Amino acid sequence: MRYPILALLSEKPAHGYELKQIFDNRFGAVWPPINVGQIYNTLSALERDDLVQGKEVPQRGSPSRRVYELTEKGRVELEEWLEETSDSPTLKEEFIIKLILAYIAGATDPVIIIDLQRQEYFKAIRELNDLATNKDNDTTTRLLIGAASLYIQALLKWLDQCEEEFTDHQSTDSTGT
Repeated sequence: MRYPILALLSEKPAHGYELKQIFDNRFGAVWPPINVGQIYNTLSALERDDLVQGKEVPQRGSPSRRVYELTEKGRVELEEWLEETSDSPTLKEEFIIKLILAYIAGATDPVIIIDLQRQEYFKAIRELNDLATNKDNDTTTRLLIGAASLYIQALLKWLDQCEEEFTDHQSTDSTGT
């Protein structure tokens, strides 16, 4: 949450619960609600590292709120992070490991596992398509839905390759060639 909070604060100063609301509004269509405690813990660490600065703002009829703003050091760190390339896609996803181990262990036919996962991916695509039909989607939501959809489509193609490989391997095992 470190960099998302810095990015949100680059727009305007905000208090912790306000950051939660902004994050949930922007990413809520494809991301579960963020825990407000995580935001406050991150804000404390960011303030300790001089990346944000908090100040108490009195509220009429309510307790004061601590409002945070980005420091120059925080702005520099955010810009450096935004300009870094991201890691390549990981091969450490649980399903990939599970499928390979099913094949190695021989406990379950990997094609059965592929079929089950394919059904799950199709369900996810349907849910994304339902989200995409909302005319009120903002740019952030449309981009997130597009990325998730393309990622799942790539995984579906990979499942097709796996099924073909396992099926070919089974047929060569049974013919002895």
